[in-house]
Amino acid sequence: MTAFNVVRFRVKPGNEERFIDEHRKVQSGFKGFLGGSLIRTGDQTFCLVGEWRDFQSIVAARPEMIALLDRFREILEDLGGGLGVTDPVSGEVVVKLAAPKAAKKRRAPVRRKAKRAATRRTAANRRR
Repeated sequence: MTAFNVVRFRVKPGNEERFIDEHRKVQSGFKGFLGGSLIRTGDQTFCLVGEWRDFQSIVAARPEMIALLDRFREILEDLGGGLGVTDPVSGEVVVKLAAPKAAKKRRAPVRRKAKRAATRRTAANRRR
């Protein structure tokens, strides 16, 4: 079953671009990783959302994810409350929400007079 991990970060002032660049450089070799997004949620705050094939893939990748975090740990602020520099959560999907379906475009009704005139023009062109 598909799983997601979400990690919240707060970057020390002036280090936002380095933090973003470190994530751009990631060449994910995480087995079972389907993709993710780094989201800026404030001036110095970010959230990373990752999608995985299953929860076991997240568990197996934790040592690699910690090694990645170690590359830029010194530019992160402690979040307080005993969290350290990250606030991670993860779990399996229990409900998948679908995007709304686009309404079908309705064609503008053809006016009968315009339709008759077009038919006459077509017939006249064939005779020429």
